[in-house]
Amino acid sequence: MILNEKYTLSNGIKIPKIGLGTWFIPDKTVAQVVKDAVAIGYRHIDTAQAYGNERGVGEGVKDSGVKRADLFVTTKLAAEIKSYDEAVAAIDKSFKKLGLGYIDMMIIHSPKPWAEYQKEDNYLEGNREAWRALEEAYKSGKLHAIGVSNFQIRDIENVLKSGTIKPMVNQVLAHISNTPKELIAWCQQNDVLIEAYSPIAHGELLKNKKVIKVAKKYGVSVPQLAIRYCLELGLLPLPKTTNPKNMENNADVDFSIASSDMDVLKNMEPIKDYGASSKFPVFGGKAK
Repeated sequence: MILNEKYTLSNGIKIPKIGLGTWFIPDKTVAQVVKDAVAIGYRHIDTAQAYGNERGVGEGVKDSGVKRADLFVTTKLAAEIKSYDEAVAAIDKSFKKLGLGYIDMMIIHSPKPWAEYQKEDNYLEGNREAWRALEEAYKSGKLHAIGVSNFQIRDIENVLKSGTIKPMVNQVLAHISNTPKELIAWCQQNDVLIEAYSPIAHGELLKNKKVIKVAKKYGVSVPQLAIRYCLELGLLPLPKTTNPKNMENNADVDFSIASSDMDVLKNMEPIKDYGASSKFPVFGGKAK
Protein backbone atom coordinates (compact mmCIF):
# COMPACT_ATOMS: atom_id res chain seq x y z
CA MET A 1 0.00 0.00 0.00
CA ILE A 2 1.39 3.38 -1.03
CA LEU A 3 0.72 4.92 2.40
CA ASN A 4 3.36 2.57 3.83
CA GLU A 5 6.01 3.41 1.23
CA LYS A 6 8.66 6.10 1.65
CA TYR A 7 11.27 8.05 -0.27
CA THR A 8 14.65 8.78 1.30
CA LEU A 9 15.75 12.42 1.31
CA SER A 10 19.37 13.39 0.64
CA ASN A 11 20.04 13.62 4.39
CA GLY A 12 18.74 10.10 5.00
CA ILE A 13 15.36 11.12 6.44
CA LYS A 14 12.43 8.96 5.29
CA ILE A 15 9.35 10.74 3.89
CA PRO A 16 6.02 9.04 3.04
CA LYS A 17 5.46 8.81 -0.73
CA ILE A 18 2.08 10.53 -0.61
CA GLY A 19 0.90 13.38 1.58
CA LEU A 20 -2.30 15.21 2.43
CA GLY A 21 -2.45 18.82 1.26
CA THR A 22 -4.32 21.27 3.52
CA TRP A 23 -4.52 24.42 1.39
CA PHE A 24 -7.74 26.38 2.13
CA ILE A 25 -8.83 24.06 4.93
CA PRO A 26 -9.82 26.40 7.82
CA ASP A 27 -7.86 26.24 11.05
CA LYS A 28 -11.00 25.42 13.05
CA THR A 29 -11.78 22.31 10.97
CA VAL A 30 -8.37 21.07 9.81
CA ALA A 31 -7.66 19.11 13.02
CA GLN A 32 -10.50 16.70 12.26
CA VAL A 33 -9.36 16.38 8.64
CA VAL A 34 -5.88 15.46 9.84
CA LYS A 35 -7.27 12.91 12.30
CA ASP A 36 -9.44 11.37 9.55
CA ALA A 37 -6.43 11.11 7.25
CA VAL A 38 -4.23 9.54 9.92
CA ALA A 39 -6.98 7.02 10.77
CA ILE A 40 -7.03 5.98 7.09
CA GLY A 41 -3.26 5.53 7.10
CA TYR A 42 -1.79 8.84 5.97
CA ARG A 43 1.43 9.70 7.74
CA HIS A 44 2.41 12.86 5.85
CA ILE A 45 0.63 16.21 6.30
CA ASP A 46 1.49 19.37 4.34
CA THR A 47 0.64 22.86 5.60
CA ALA A 48 2.05 26.40 5.33
CA GLN A 49 2.16 29.71 7.14
CA ALA A 50 0.08 31.15 4.30
CA TYR A 51 -2.68 28.58 4.87
CA GLY A 52 -3.41 29.97 8.33
CA ASN A 53 -4.02 26.50 9.74
CA GLU A 54 -0.75 25.43 11.37
CA ARG A 55 -2.29 25.49 14.86
CA GLY A 56 -5.11 23.18 13.76
CA VAL A 57 -2.75 20.83 11.94
CA GLY A 58 -0.64 20.57 15.08
CA GLU A 59 -3.74 19.84 17.13
CA GLY A 60 -4.81 17.11 14.70
CA VAL A 61 -1.39 15.48 14.82
CA LYS A 62 -1.29 15.55 18.63
CA ASP A 63 -4.83 14.11 18.90
CA SER A 64 -4.43 11.52 16.12
CA GLY A 65 -3.54 8.65 18.41
CA VAL A 66 -0.37 7.95 16.42
CA LYS A 67 3.12 8.51 17.80
CA ARG A 68 4.66 11.82 16.78
CA ALA A 69 7.72 10.06 15.40
CA ASP A 70 5.53 8.12 12.95
CA LEU A 71 4.11 11.28 11.33
CA PHE A 72 5.78 13.67 8.90
CA VAL A 73 4.66 17.32 8.95
CA THR A 74 5.78 19.94 6.45
CA THR A 75 5.18 23.67 6.68
CA LYS A 76 6.29 26.56 4.50
CA LEU A 77 7.99 29.87 5.15
CA ALA A 78 5.74 32.61 3.76
CA ALA A 79 6.71 33.77 0.27
CA GLU A 80 6.95 37.40 1.40
CA ILE A 81 9.72 36.74 3.95
CA LYS A 82 13.01 37.62 2.30
CA SER A 83 15.30 38.65 5.16
CA TYR A 84 17.24 36.65 7.72
CA ASP A 85 15.70 38.28 10.80
CA GLU A 86 12.13 37.93 9.49
CA ALA A 87 12.78 34.30 8.59
CA VAL A 88 14.16 33.47 12.05
CA ALA A 89 11.09 35.01 13.70
CA ALA A 90 8.70 33.25 11.28
CA ILE A 91 10.32 29.84 11.80
CA ASP A 92 9.95 30.28 15.56
CA LYS A 93 6.30 31.28 15.10
CA SER A 94 5.52 28.12 13.11
CA PHE A 95 7.39 26.05 15.68
CA LYS A 96 5.16 27.43 18.45
CA LYS A 97 1.91 27.27 16.46
CA LEU A 98 2.37 23.64 15.48
CA GLY A 99 3.54 22.77 18.98
CA LEU A 100 4.98 19.42 17.93
CA GLY A 101 8.46 19.61 19.47
CA TYR A 102 10.08 19.72 16.05
CA ILE A 103 9.05 20.23 12.43
CA ASP A 104 9.84 17.41 10.03
CA MET A 105 10.40 19.78 7.14
CA MET A 106 10.12 23.48 6.37
CA ILE A 107 10.43 24.93 2.90
CA ILE A 108 10.47 28.38 1.30
CA HIS A 109 7.01 28.75 -0.24
CA SER A 110 8.11 30.73 -3.29
CA PRO A 111 11.24 32.43 -4.61
CA LYS A 112 9.18 35.61 -4.98
CA PRO A 113 6.47 37.27 -2.88
CA TRP A 114 3.10 36.34 -4.39
CA ALA A 115 2.38 39.93 -5.46
CA GLU A 116 5.68 39.92 -7.38
CA TYR A 117 5.38 36.41 -8.82
CA GLN A 118 5.27 37.44 -12.48
CA LYS A 119 7.88 40.20 -12.14
CA GLU A 120 11.54 39.91 -13.11
CA ASP A 121 13.12 40.38 -9.67
CA ASN A 122 14.16 36.91 -8.47
CA TYR A 123 14.93 38.05 -4.90
CA LEU A 124 18.29 36.30 -5.03
CA GLU A 125 19.72 37.89 -1.90
CA GLY A 126 16.43 37.55 0.01
CA ASN A 127 16.25 33.84 -0.73
CA ARG A 128 19.84 33.33 0.40
CA GLU A 129 18.95 35.10 3.65
CA ALA A 130 15.83 33.01 4.20
CA TRP A 131 17.78 29.86 3.40
CA ARG A 132 20.46 30.80 5.97
CA ALA A 133 17.74 30.97 8.63
CA LEU A 134 16.38 27.56 7.59
CA GLU A 135 19.87 26.05 7.66
CA GLU A 136 20.43 27.32 11.21
CA ALA A 137 17.08 25.93 12.40
CA TYR A 138 17.94 22.62 10.73
CA LYS A 139 21.33 22.45 12.42
CA SER A 140 19.69 23.24 15.77
CA GLY A 141 17.30 20.29 15.40
CA LYS A 142 14.10 22.36 15.18
CA LEU A 143 13.72 21.25 11.57
CA HIS A 144 14.62 17.73 10.42
CA ALA A 145 14.70 18.64 6.72
CA ILE A 146 14.58 21.82 4.63
CA GLY A 147 13.65 22.60 1.07
CA VAL A 148 12.03 24.97 -1.37
CA SER A 149 8.84 25.35 -3.38
CA ASN A 150 8.11 26.82 -6.81
CA PHE A 151 11.86 27.23 -7.36
CA GLN A 152 13.33 27.08 -10.83
CA ILE A 153 16.86 25.73 -11.44
CA ARG A 154 18.38 29.22 -11.22
CA ASP A 155 16.67 29.79 -7.87
CA ILE A 156 18.07 26.58 -6.40
CA GLU A 157 21.54 27.31 -7.74
CA ASN A 158 21.31 30.72 -6.10
CA VAL A 159 20.79 29.38 -2.56
CA LEU A 160 23.56 26.85 -3.16
CA LYS A 161 26.02 29.69 -3.78
CA SER A 162 26.08 30.73 -0.14
CA GLY A 163 24.38 27.78 1.55
CA THR A 164 26.05 24.76 3.07
CA ILE A 165 23.04 22.44 2.79
CA LYS A 166 21.32 21.43 -0.43
CA PRO A 167 17.51 21.70 -0.53
CA MET A 168 16.06 18.25 0.07
CA VAL A 169 12.82 18.88 -1.84
CA ASN A 170 11.34 21.25 -4.38
CA GLN A 171 7.54 21.35 -4.20
CA VAL A 172 6.10 22.43 -7.56
CA LEU A 173 2.96 22.36 -9.67
CA ALA A 174 3.15 19.04 -11.52
CA HIS A 175 0.37 16.95 -13.00
CA ILE A 176 -0.79 15.27 -16.18
CA SER A 177 -0.64 17.93 -18.94
CA ASN A 178 1.76 20.08 -16.91
CA THR A 179 4.98 18.20 -16.30
CA PRO A 180 8.07 20.43 -15.89
CA LYS A 181 10.41 17.85 -17.43
CA GLU A 182 13.64 19.86 -17.40
CA LEU A 183 13.19 20.92 -13.78
CA ILE A 184 12.28 17.38 -12.70
CA ALA A 185 15.33 15.94 -14.48
CA TRP A 186 17.69 18.51 -12.93
CA CYS A 187 16.32 17.98 -9.43
CA GLN A 188 16.48 14.20 -9.69
CA GLN A 189 20.05 14.35 -11.01
CA ASN A 190 20.95 16.53 -8.01
CA ASP A 191 19.13 14.39 -5.42
CA VAL A 192 16.37 16.93 -4.79
CA LEU A 193 12.98 15.20 -4.41
CA ILE A 194 10.16 16.80 -6.39
CA GLU A 195 6.86 17.08 -4.52
CA ALA A 196 3.84 17.56 -6.77
CA TYR A 197 1.11 19.84 -5.48
CA SER A 198 -2.26 20.00 -7.21
CA PRO A 199 -1.71 16.57 -8.82
CA ILE A 200 -5.33 16.57 -10.03
CA ALA A 201 -4.97 20.14 -11.39
CA HIS A 202 -7.58 21.48 -8.97
CA GLY A 203 -10.12 19.14 -10.49
CA GLU A 204 -9.57 20.28 -14.07
CA LEU A 205 -8.31 16.81 -15.08
CA LEU A 206 -11.74 15.43 -14.20
CA LYS A 207 -13.06 17.21 -17.31
CA ASN A 208 -10.33 15.98 -19.67
CA LYS A 209 -11.76 13.36 -22.05
CA LYS A 210 -8.34 11.93 -22.93
CA VAL A 211 -7.44 11.47 -19.27
CA ILE A 212 -10.83 9.93 -18.55
CA LYS A 213 -10.26 7.45 -21.39
CA VAL A 214 -6.90 6.33 -19.98
CA ALA A 215 -8.35 6.05 -16.47
CA LYS A 216 -11.16 3.80 -17.76
CA LYS A 217 -8.56 1.58 -19.45
CA TYR A 218 -7.06 0.84 -16.02
CA GLY A 219 -10.38 0.68 -14.21
CA VAL A 220 -9.44 3.55 -11.90
CA SER A 221 -10.69 7.05 -11.17
CA VAL A 222 -9.09 10.13 -12.72
CA PRO A 223 -7.59 11.17 -9.34
CA GLN A 224 -6.08 7.70 -8.93
CA LEU A 225 -4.57 7.88 -12.43
CA ALA A 226 -3.23 11.38 -11.78
CA ILE A 227 -1.64 10.41 -8.46
CA ARG A 228 -0.15 7.21 -9.91
CA TYR A 229 1.25 9.28 -12.79
CA CYS A 230 3.24 11.39 -10.34
CA LEU A 231 4.51 8.30 -8.54
CA GLU A 232 5.58 6.70 -11.82
CA LEU A 233 7.75 9.79 -12.41
CA GLY A 234 9.33 9.48 -8.97
CA LEU A 235 7.44 12.48 -7.61
CA LEU A 236 5.67 12.82 -4.27
CA PRO A 237 2.00 13.80 -4.83
CA LEU A 238 0.13 15.97 -2.32
CA PRO A 239 -3.58 15.64 -3.10
CA LYS A 240 -5.87 17.83 -1.00
CA THR A 241 -9.30 16.73 0.18
CA THR A 242 -11.43 16.93 3.31
CA ASN A 243 -13.52 13.89 2.37
CA PRO A 244 -12.39 10.60 3.97
CA LYS A 245 -13.77 8.58 1.02
CA ASN A 246 -11.66 10.63 -1.37
CA MET A 247 -8.65 10.21 0.90
CA GLU A 248 -9.08 6.44 0.63
CA ASN A 249 -9.57 6.60 -3.12
CA ASN A 250 -6.47 8.79 -3.57
CA ALA A 251 -4.34 6.27 -1.69
CA ASP A 252 -5.63 3.22 -3.59
CA VAL A 253 -3.07 3.42 -6.38
CA ASP A 254 -1.51 -0.03 -6.36
CA PHE A 255 -1.22 -0.34 -10.14
CA SER A 256 1.27 0.59 -12.84
CA ILE A 257 0.85 2.73 -15.95
CA ALA A 258 2.35 1.33 -19.16
CA SER A 259 5.21 3.35 -20.67
CA SER A 260 3.15 3.98 -23.82
CA ASP A 261 0.35 5.51 -21.76
CA MET A 262 2.85 7.51 -19.69
CA ASP A 263 4.14 9.02 -22.93
CA VAL A 264 0.60 10.02 -23.89
CA LEU A 265 -0.04 11.58 -20.47
CA LYS A 266 3.32 13.39 -20.38
CA ASN A 267 2.69 15.02 -23.73
CA MET A 268 -0.92 16.15 -23.36
CA GLU A 269 -1.79 19.73 -24.20
CA PRO A 270 -1.18 21.99 -21.16
CA ILE A 271 -4.10 23.22 -19.10
CA LYS A 272 -4.59 26.93 -19.64
CA ASP A 273 -7.62 27.48 -17.43
CA TYR A 274 -7.63 26.33 -13.80
CA GLY A 275 -11.15 27.59 -13.19
CA ALA A 276 -11.59 29.45 -9.91
CA SER A 277 -7.94 28.80 -9.04
CA SER A 278 -6.72 30.71 -12.11
CA LYS A 279 -6.59 33.90 -10.05
CA PHE A 280 -3.66 32.57 -8.03
CA PRO A 281 -0.11 33.38 -9.22
CA VAL A 282 1.04 29.76 -9.58
CA PHE A 283 -1.85 29.12 -11.98
CA GLY A 284 -1.19 32.24 -14.06
CA GLY A 285 -3.07 34.88 -12.12
CA LYS A 286 -1.77 37.95 -10.34
CA ALA A 287 -1.82 38.41 -6.59
CA LYS A 288 -3.38 41.62 -5.38
